[in-house]
Amino acid sequence: MTGRREQPPAIRDGAGDAVAEKNPCRTGSWGAAGRAHRRRAWAELLRLPALFSVPGDALAGTAATGAPPNARTVLAIASSLCLYEAGMALNDWADRDVDAVERPHRPLPSGRIRPAAALTAACALTGAGLALAARAGRPALAVAAPLAATVWAYDLGLKNTPAGPVAMGAARGLDLLLGAAATTGRTRQALPSAAILGTHTLAVTTVSRQEAQGGSPLAPLAALATTALLTRVVTHRPSEHRRAAAHGLLGPRATPPPGAALGRKPTAHLTTALAAAYVAATARPYFHATLNPSPPLTQRAVGAGIRATIPLQATLTARSKGTATPLLIAALAPLGARFAKKVSVT
Repeated sequence: MTGRREQPPAIRDGAGDAVAEKNPCRTGSWGAAGRAHRRRAWAELLRLPALFSVPGDALAGTAATGAPPNARTVLAIASSLCLYEAGMALNDWADRDVDAVERPHRPLPSGRIRPAAALTAACALTGAGLALAARAGRPALAVAAPLAATVWAYDLGLKNTPAGPVAMGAARGLDLLLGAAATTGRTRQALPSAAILGTHTLAVTTVSRQEAQGGSPLAPLAALATTALLTRVVTHRPSEHRRAAAHGLLGPRATPPPGAALGRKPTAHLTTALAAAYVAATARPYFHATLNPSPPLTQRAVGAGIRATIPLQATLTARSKGTATPLLIAALAPLGARFAKKVSVT
């Protein structure tokens, strides 16, 4: 596993706490090592580097409404982070028997974290996520509740069914809508962006279903085709006249104000550049997994797909409004990649 560090035998086999109690000569440095080991185990369980892919959901949803981020947007991001991590903890709790065979190094089958602790964390994080959404307002809670239900349904029942990737895509789309609902109380304008982000997640999830044992090249090939399609969609812009008419700013035969199209060029260039970053993040790993759908290459493709969520979020935000917010989202990508070298996101 990427970034896995060897630990002292008594700690690696999950018996660190027992050794600490039985060995009165254990020094403070061993105690510090044990705490660091537990922190790492929780970082692996929660797949902390994947958190960098979460804030862009709410920000892209907010941008789609045309409103600037506000305090309620921050609450939506915090709610998203909690619900995302709840899903991570619940995922490993539900898969602990399977992981004991396929991934014995994971925190639960290796004994580094107790299953009851993982389930408790999932429940607590879900409650915190819903509470934060409630603070952002009733519209936000109305989106967060089905989002939480989708996460739990996926982990506990839908994951290994044909509906699994669809459920995961729906969860990511709802997360984007959470930002729109929290910021403005409306979600309709954010539906197209939610559909795009959900489609990307569906493709990545479909590939992830065969990351433990490998499988058919069709899944990564379909993900590669999906990336190309979504890139075409997010970089396509209607004319300025049609955009203004759609918002009721112009009559059907009116002309846009002078310089309007010129004012959109910097944003259009940024959208194109971010879309290119999205393609660059996924194309090669998907292609390699298509040629050889082995577990290592498939896992690499899944990790790339998760990290590519960030430039896609930035692209969606850039095509909606401004430059500062999409650049902020894009800056999360190298941070996520850096931390993913220490703790795997798959």
